[in-house]
Amino acid sequence: MKRRVFLQAGLAASLATPLVAALRRDRLDQAFEVLARATAERRVTAAVLHVAQGRNRESVSRAFGQAADEHAMFLLGSISKPIAMTALMTLFDKGAFRLDDPVRKFLPKFTGDGREAVTMRHLLSHVCGLPDQLAENDALRKAYASLSEFVEHATRTPLQFAAGTKYQYSSMGILLAARVAEVLSGSNILTLVDRAVFQRLDMKRSAQGLGRFKLEDFVPVQTEFAAVEAGGGDPNAKNWDWNSPYWRKLGAPWGGTHASAPDIARWLGEFLFQNGAILKPETARLMTTNHNPPGQTPRGLGLNVGQGAGSTGCSEKTFGHTGSTGTIAWADPATETICVVLTSLPARAVKPHPRDLAAEHVTAAAR
Repeated sequence: MKRRVFLQAGLAASLATPLVAALRRDRLDQAFEVLARATAERRVTAAVLHVAQGRNRESVSRAFGQAADEHAMFLLGSISKPIAMTALMTLFDKGAFRLDDPVRKFLPKFTGDGREAVTMRHLLSHVCGLPDQLAENDALRKAYASLSEFVEHATRTPLQFAAGTKYQYSSMGILLAARVAEVLSGSNILTLVDRAVFQRLDMKRSAQGLGRFKLEDFVPVQTEFAAVEAGGGDPNAKNWDWNSPYWRKLGAPWGGTHASAPDIARWLGEFLFQNGAILKPETARLMTTNHNPPGQTPRGLGLNVGQGAGSTGCSEKTFGHTGSTGTIAWADPATETICVVLTSLPARAVKPHPRDLAAEHVTAAAR
């Protein structure tokens, strides 16, 4: 019992820090403590929590475990999707496409068996009928397939339902949207995301794929808890799993972005305050607005929207995303709060996950 009391006292002392003025210090300290304890007990090897509030971007960050500092770069998992789609929407702002344009207008091979009805909006709001992952996903990764090879397979994979009739989370839909961005821009998606998003927002600790960084610059994922499609449970997946040089370099628009927590907060801030640095304010609003009909899971354009986009207690105006690598990021306009929790522990490893517990304390601190 004495050791437990000592540990609690030590955590409280180590977490004392100047905090965002409008947030409840006790609940924010609890958020820090969740991650401090998880890393101290070695359930999580590395984590960073970043919270920002208000237009003046008053913020606080804390690194835990093996994260060198608050600028440590993590593999984002599916938070990559809305970041890549932000790059695509910069082309929308230039009039390069409309949301209701058929995908085949830009990808002529995407025809037959109902594909003609699939629009750009369907891809971005996960109602296109394409699967999340390809049936041949593992084989492609074992063969070190390029993004263009994934595109070829996604283009001809059968639709699982008619476009717009159901919601089904689709990494392959996001992949095809990214391919449209490449066609329209004349750049590969790695270059486009860097130029259109990271450089314009001064996100210096972010990369689509490796960028200018080296493999050792990124926090490793605890791959023993990885998702099946990322090699989880396969002892022979070291050459193509989340930590492999192949995957880290590939820069998959559905899961291959690296970034620091403060950088992600800067990106979310562009939607929260609609500053116009990368997107027109009306386009930012369009991306954070639900595009799916009643009865279907609400989705913005690449972004999750509504209460389910954030943590327990967030408002219906919330938008954000999670990543299966152990990440969560959201912004709630009701309190002007941004929360980013990056961890090395995959989301499927444990319930409740420390990222979710920490983020829930942030929500409570903002109320």
